[in-house]
Amino acid sequence: MNINAEQLPDNVVDLKKIVLSNNNEIRLLKEENDLLRHKLFGKKSEKLSRDIGSGQLFLFNEAEQAVDENTIAEQDQVHVPAHTKRRGKRKPLPENLPRIEVLHDLGEEEKQCSCGTEKSRLGEETSEQLDYIPPKIQVIKHIRPKYVCRNCEGTDADEPAISIAPMPDQLLPKSIATPGLIAQIITAKYVDGLPLYRQAAVFDRLGIELKRQTMAAWVIKVAEKCSFLVELMCREIRSGPYVQIDETLLQVLDEPGRKATTKSYMWVFRGGDSEKPTIVYQYHPTRSSGVPRMFLGSYQGYVQTDGYVGYDFLDDLPGVEHLGCWAHVRRKFMEVERASGKKGSKKKKSRAETAIDYITKLYAIEQSARARDLDAGALYSLRQKKAVPLLKSFREWLDETELLTPPKGLLGSAVSYALKQWGRLTVYLQDGRLQPDNNLTENAIRPFVIGRKNFLFSATPAGAHSSAALYSLIETAKANGLEPYWYLRFLFERLPTAKSEADLRALLPHYADRTQIGPSA
Repeated sequence: MNINAEQLPDNVVDLKKIVLSNNNEIRLLKEENDLLRHKLFGKKSEKLSRDIGSGQLFLFNEAEQAVDENTIAEQDQVHVPAHTKRRGKRKPLPENLPRIEVLHDLGEEEKQCSCGTEKSRLGEETSEQLDYIPPKIQVIKHIRPKYVCRNCEGTDADEPAISIAPMPDQLLPKSIATPGLIAQIITAKYVDGLPLYRQAAVFDRLGIELKRQTMAAWVIKVAEKCSFLVELMCREIRSGPYVQIDETLLQVLDEPGRKATTKSYMWVFRGGDSEKPTIVYQYHPTRSSGVPRMFLGSYQGYVQTDGYVGYDFLDDLPGVEHLGCWAHVRRKFMEVERASGKKGSKKKKSRAETAIDYITKLYAIEQSARARDLDAGALYSLRQKKAVPLLKSFREWLDETELLTPPKGLLGSAVSYALKQWGRLTVYLQDGRLQPDNNLTENAIRPFVIGRKNFLFSATPAGAHSSAALYSLIETAKANGLEPYWYLRFLFERLPTAKSEADLRALLPHYADRTQIGPSA
């Protein structure tokens, strides 16, 4: 409240009201300022340790894993006078790598003992080092002999026909690019975050001139050829009982009828068979509810999102159960703690810390289930036994805290968010196949966000759509345990000869013949 001295009331009660109002406003502004400073200059990780009972639980960024010290794998220990230090074991180098043996032997004179006897060989010591050889570039030269009938030459007959074998079906006809080269360019851009202009510089150092514009044209053309594969993947997602949705910003410069600074979005949908998940990216110039509504169509099942209002329509969609995300609730309370700039004492925790402890215990239940490799039925029973009473206690705490906390402060906002989302937050208890959070989709969108930091924007909608298609294939391949480059090479080698829907379906990461993917294929 902005009041000068002449406007101040003489009544003490009214003065106290003004002081309290100003104090509340100052506190709120300080919280917002501290949170902004932390976002700009503080640690980005949400890693947090908590003392709960006799064990110590850890809350990791995105994974939300709660790990008991007793479950950590044993490691070698090095004892020194002051303390005990853990020493991790170096993982052996992969057996499938070629090995060159280099023998380091003694000279003939050194093999002779001082007594005059020749020393006997007693075993050997071996050690391995990892070497790197620059990429191998080669040219595939297609040779097609031409044939003509000499007997018909010089006759009045029509010009004798020349016979020549047809070129094999090509992914990009009349292009110098092979499936292996295209797979490498796309992997470097979308997996390693290496923009095309930097790749052009890499090829230049190898003595190859490949212009950025040429590679960009290849990427867009290949993505267009994969469009029906992406449509099959959308069907895969809708065929499962559980869909997760998320979205992130994308700037598209040359979009008809829109300014270059206008916000666009990359949407991510994850679902299908939980053992063989499918991930689809879609570019849209809007964040409206029409996007997920159009994607889902007549889908019926569980749908998980964050608390964005554009997803509210799911609450009223027939046949759909709308799940919330505990990670976003946790994040709200983390912001309160960060803004405070201090942690609660051991004697008395802050209310934000108390809320985080409740959520940590929820994730401890999930971690326990993963450690025991429980199936969906067993996980459902475990949640009913342990998570249900814990959530009941947490809800009572939230109701109590709401009455004691100013609604406009960060803590009041976090409590209000949790209460408004409560109905969605407890849906995951209904089925052991469901997750308490939307982190699998957030993890799927992270590679795009990392890549976006390198290429900053898409120049055109065509480029954005191409990126969406290729991210869909790459991230689905990774989710199904396939190495992106070798999967893309497998796909691009076979895509030109795939004619039917069955042929195309066999090329999807879920159904691809794994014996044909990789160096040994």
